[in-house]
Amino acid sequence: MPLLLAIESSCDETAAAICKDGQVLSNIVATQKVHEQYGGVVPELASRAHMQHIVPVVDQAMQQAGVALEELDAIAFTQAPGLIGALLVGAQFARSIALALNKPLITVHHMQAHVVANLIDDPKPRFPFLCLTVSGGHTQLVLAESPTTMKVIGETIDDAAGEAFDKSAKLLGLPYPGGPLIDVYAKKGNPKAFRFPEPQIPGLNFSFSGLKTAILYFIQEHQQANPSFIQDRLPDICASIQDRIVSILLNKLKKAAFETGIKEICLAGGVSANSGLRNGLEQMGKKYGWKTYYPALPYCTDNAAMIALAAYYKFLGKDFADLSVTPTARAGW
Repeated sequence: MPLLLAIESSCDETAAAICKDGQVLSNIVATQKVHEQYGGVVPELASRAHMQHIVPVVDQAMQQAGVALEELDAIAFTQAPGLIGALLVGAQFARSIALALNKPLITVHHMQAHVVANLIDDPKPRFPFLCLTVSGGHTQLVLAESPTTMKVIGETIDDAAGEAFDKSAKLLGLPYPGGPLIDVYAKKGNPKAFRFPEPQIPGLNFSFSGLKTAILYFIQEHQQANPSFIQDRLPDICASIQDRIVSILLNKLKKAAFETGIKEICLAGGVSANSGLRNGLEQMGKKYGWKTYYPALPYCTDNAAMIALAAYYKFLGKDFADLSVTPTARAGW
């Protein structure tokens, strides 16, 4: 029954989790508020905040799980992808503990861990399954054959869906991070009030840069005619933007499901917390006979529980890393 400590520091959340035999015992996340005033994550500030948070976060995770460092069987950390300075903090901390305790070290791919988050709670999808992984930096369609064997079959060719949400929110004058606020306002609006274009990208790939430009021109045009347009129609604007982003995502997911014949369908990543995307997946699942899944809200955004579970499956396969391993900002699958 392996007992693992996992550390996540790829962007602006410092997180630690304890996992025993595949069960999450604790999952502590420290969110960095310093970036709000800048309207986005500042890498240097993120690295400094990780250095401040990592010791208390790991300590709290250990205390909540009721375990001591000496009991650990392995140490895991996010190796890639992410902000290199932020990754370095988690990597160095994890390597130091592994060296001090003479315990195995496990590296985890952040985006693979998002997919594995669907295996934390019951009900769990059966393999093979399709996973639409959507975050601020990534939009991918993943074919998961096992917890450690995955293949990207479609991805964005430019911007991510989460970025489209956040940039649209910024255009509307909403505070950072604005993506979740669009979801809040969208619940009060008419999703068909305004029509935005759907990119015609071949295959299973995505594109959101054109949609972002269309939203920019739409807002500028309407504000010229009515300076209080955003204030007057905010719920309808948010609902219409969300409806188009969700339709782009789900139409590609449907295409992937039809092409592969797979009916076990999952969401993952920060945008998988979006209520419009969740509801759309459920409706599509009922229509096409899919079994649909998405992680609990604490496991959608960046967290260490998903790193711990991904590491657990690598531990079972004795897939350990050398202490000389270094993080990288970009990484293939």
